[in-house]
Amino acid sequence: MKNWRQPSILPGFGLTLGYTIFYLTAIILIPLAALVWRSASLGWDEFVAIALDERTLLALKVSFGCSLIAASINAVFGVLTAWVLVRYHFPGRRLLDAIIDLPFALPTAVAGISLAALYAPKGWIGSLFAPLGIKIAFTPLGIVVALVFVGLPFVVRTVQPVMQEIDREVEEVAATLGANRFQTISRVILPGLVPAILTGFALAFARAVGEYGSVIFIAGNIPYVSEIAPLLIVIRLEEFNYAGATSIACIMLIISFAMLLLINLLQMWSRRRYANVR
Repeated sequence: MKNWRQPSILPGFGLTLGYTIFYLTAIILIPLAALVWRSASLGWDEFVAIALDERTLLALKVSFGCSLIAASINAVFGVLTAWVLVRYHFPGRRLLDAIIDLPFALPTAVAGISLAALYAPKGWIGSLFAPLGIKIAFTPLGIVVALVFVGLPFVVRTVQPVMQEIDREVEEVAATLGANRFQTISRVILPGLVPAILTGFALAFARAVGEYGSVIFIAGNIPYVSEIAPLLIVIRLEEFNYAGATSIACIMLIISFAMLLLINLLQMWSRRRYANVR
């Protein structure tokens, strides 16, 4: 029988593998299994009725729709921010680099209150858009703003180290071969960054879907309009409807897993394609 384990000079494979499986099972698999088991206690008909309820569908639409938009925005501007931090040297660069991590350390409730105050109709930023008839706070647009705020560091910190490894000589060679700036970016630089961009997009999307603290202050929490799925879960818990809350959570789990699986497949495809190109 062929040995399936690759030889290694490092000892302790069995012990570390066993600890990894135990840790993942205790921290991730068992809670998720309990969630699915509690949802299964409802029965298929009742589960489908909760899933197809108009309020549930609209809450899921707001959560996943706003998360997808925010992650897409971060995928674009996160790459631009990483490019500035890596390729240019200017006064205050280190300070700007440190500010990127602020959403990691800032309590989400503080971020939500600050954003709501800024983007409210009478806030510093919201008052500029109010005369144009654009309302940001207490609408789905405000949710997108909050999710962009919390998700930007994931894209920047994922793309930045990969961008630092790209040698500038590659760009110079492309220029000497007649490539213009657009061709250099699209054909030389971006292909190597696509896996990192997809990873940052997935992390930002996953964080946005489960975000609660920074959203409830700026969302307005209007049922059928700006109510997010995590808030609906909390409402069901406050109503002591534990089965309904776990059912909505299970639906979010299924949708999130499917979308992250798709993103991972895209990552694998992009890595293989870039490796073949090289």
